[in-house]
Amino acid sequence: HVQLVESGGGSVQAGGSLRLSCAASEFTVSRYYCMGWFRQAPGKEREGVARIDSDGRTSYADSVKGRFTISKENAKNTLNLQMNSLKPEDTARYYCAAAYEVWYGDHWGLPNRPQDYTYWGQGTQVTVS
Repeated sequence: HVQLVESGGGSVQAGGSLRLSCAASEFTVSRYYCMGWFRQAPGKEREGVARIDSDGRTSYADSVKGRFTISKENAKNTLNLQMNSLKPEDTARYYCAAAYEVWYGDHWGLPNRPQDYTYWGQGTQVTVS
C-alpha cells in the first residue's frame, strides 16, 4: 500500500536550516500528479507550505517564499523541503502528501486544499527557538 514517511525534523535556532525528506513507497514521486508539504501548529489549522506538480512546477505559501524550496529526488523516490532562515513561527508538525488531479466542475486542476490530498505521512516535528 502507499506509504509516505517524513524525516529530518528537529530543533533549531532562529536563522538556522533544516532539510525535510519524505520517502515514498508503492508509487513513483516523479510521476505523481502533485505532491506537497503542509504544517500544523498546536491549535491551528493545517496549512499548505509548498507543492510541486508532475512537471516540476512549484508554488509556495507567502510566508515561506524565498526561504523554503520543494524538490523531488527521483533516484531516491523522495520529496524534499529545504528550509532556510527559519523563524519561530515556522514551528509546527510538517507533513508530506500526494494528490490526484481535482475536478473543479469544468476542468481538472491542481489541489488547493488539504482535503484534496489523498495520501499523507505521519509528520515530523520542527521546532524553532
